[in-house]
Amino acid sequence: MALKVLVVDDSASMRAVVKKTLRAAGFVVEQCLEASDGQQALEILRRQAVDVVLSDLHMPNMTGLELLATLKQEGLVPRCFILVTTEGRKDRLREALALGARGFVKKPFHPEGLRKILSLFVGEPDAARLEQEDSGLDF
Repeated sequence: MALKVLVVDDSASMRAVVKKTLRAAGFVVEQCLEASDGQQALEILRRQAVDVVLSDLHMPNMTGLELLATLKQEGLVPRCFILVTTEGRKDRLREALALGARGFVKKPFHPEGLRKILSLFVGEPDAARLEQEDSGLDF
């Protein structure tokens, strides 16, 4: 299944890492959108649906939690909203889950960690594609 993905992080280099990790994990990405904060992500999600949102928690203008709260209020929470964060406080993560997040991946992460959590919600990646991935992770 080809995925429409939105990667939300205030770091352009982290957005690039997440996108490359998706490919290295074997997922077929039909479209990969990017936003540098929750406000930009909200504007994108108001215009079009995506299968997966991979979002940082701590960002300027609108945090990942504020984004989730607004999406919930507007009835726009995608079926798979995953936090990709350094946040380790359990109360923050519980709050995110209560708002509609499906899980989280701690930074720094490996393709396998991202693959495992996404597989729970969107299915297994394309095994043939995974075996063909030879670009490596040079970050």
